[in-house]
Amino acid sequence: MDAARLSSLCRDETLGLSENEPLRAKDGRTQTAALGGMMPLVPVGTMAALSAAMIVKHYLADFVLQNDWMARGKEQATGWLRPLLAHAGCHALTTLLVALVVAPRLWWLALIDYAIHFAIDRAKSVVGRLTGWNPANVRFWWLLGFDQMLHGLTDIGLVAALLSL
Repeated sequence: MDAARLSSLCRDETLGLSENEPLRAKDGRTQTAALGGMMPLVPVGTMAALSAAMIVKHYLADFVLQNDWMARGKEQATGWLRPLLAHAGCHALTTLLVALVVAPRLWWLALIDYAIHFAIDRAKSVVGRLTGWNPANVRFWWLLGFDQMLHGLTDIGLVAALLSL
């Protein structure tokens, strides 16, 4: 069943609304019926702009702000903690800046990003070291790609949180 038919059924049978009357939450936000529940409508442009901001944020934190000490240090068998804390801190700081612009009350999402980024990067380092994968091995690149995919999925989750909480 498509979303228009579902919305029509919800209007006619559940709410008794006409086809042109929007569904509204108690706070006045327009809603849509989808997958059996009420979901806030977010303009596609808003979602795209925030997603782009998070991609730029990730680029800045992972490649521009991360120095050699962080990049090499977080991959070591010992002495990895401080460089990884600093690197994850770059992500937390840049996420905080985005959150303060978009939804200041959600500043704490920076702490969530901090913890997730720390865990993903530590896991990648441990797996890479235990397997001995290096840039000459295709599996190294698969691992790096998987790491970046997990970071991208984290950013999608952060976008969803910023737009819905």
